[in-house]
Amino acid sequence: MHWLLSGPLSTEKLTVNIAGLPASLQGKKVVQLSDFHYDGLRLSEDMLEKAIAVTNEAEPDLILLTGDYVTDDPTPIHKLILRLKHLQSRNGIYAILGNHDIYHKQAQAEVTKALTSIGIHVLWNEIAYPLGKELPLVGLADSWSREFHPAPVMNQLNPDTPCIVLSHNPDTAEILQAWRVDLQLSGHTHGGQIVIPGIGPAALLYEKLAKKIPRKIRRLMPFLEVNVSVVDHWEWAQGFHRVGKNQLYVNRGLGTYLPGRLFCRPEVTIITLQGESVIQNST
Repeated sequence: MHWLLSGPLSTEKLTVNIAGLPASLQGKKVVQLSDFHYDGLRLSEDMLEKAIAVTNEAEPDLILLTGDYVTDDPTPIHKLILRLKHLQSRNGIYAILGNHDIYHKQAQAEVTKALTSIGIHVLWNEIAYPLGKELPLVGLADSWSREFHPAPVMNQLNPDTPCIVLSHNPDTAEILQAWRVDLQLSGHTHGGQIVIPGIGPAALLYEKLAKKIPRKIRRLMPFLEVNVSVVDHWEWAQGFHRVGKNQLYVNRGLGTYLPGRLFCRPEVTIITLQGESVIQNST
C-alpha cells in the first residue's frame, strides 16, 4: 500500500490516569500497535519498519498488540514475525487476536503459534501480570468469536485493583462497563479510514444512509452492505474516550484498505501511566 493511500505514520502520545496506580508503576510506558493486515497489499514494509523503529525508540516497559495481524489467509504471519521479533520491551510483548486472525478455521492456531514462537504472549480470555500483581492485564477473545465471554475472566479480578484490558473491538467497552476497566485498548476500526473534519468517520454517515434503505433494496445493492456492521459505536472509532467510569483508547491501526485513508493516519500509540489527570497530545 503506497504511502499516498495511507498517509505517513503518526505517533500518538498520551498520559492516562489510573486511580490507585502504585508508585512503582508511575511513569511506566506502554506502546500499542494494532491492525497490521500484513498481506502484501495493505501494509508496506517501509511503514512496518518505521512503526517498529518508533516503538523501540520509545524504550517501552510493555508492548501491547491488539489484533488483525493478517487479513484472510494466515500464511503471511510467518513473514510478519520476522519483523516483529525486532520489537524490544522491558517486560515483554502481549497480544490478542482480532476477527481477521480467526477468519479461517485453522487461522487462530497458526497465528497464535507463530506469535508465540518469537516470545509474544497471546492472551485469549486470560489474565497476565507483566507489570506485577498490582496491575493485571486481561486479554479477551475477539467479540465476533463464539468464545467471547468476558464474565468468567473479569470476575476473577479484584475490583479494588486497577487493570488494563485488551479487546480488539471497541464496541465491547459497552459490555465491559459491568466491571472496573482502568484502560481498555482496542483497534478494529482503522479510525474509520476516511474522516470528515468536524464531523467524524465517513463510515458513520454511510452506515446511517444504508440503514435507512429497506433491507430488500440493500440486498439488490451489495455495496450498501459493506461495513454496515463493522462497529455500532463509530463515535469511538479512534482516540481516547470515557465509557461510563471506564477509559477506552482506540488505535487507528497500521494497515489500510482501499480506497485509503483521509485525515486518519496510521498510528503507533505511546501511553504513559500516571495517577494524575489525563493529558493528550499528538505528534
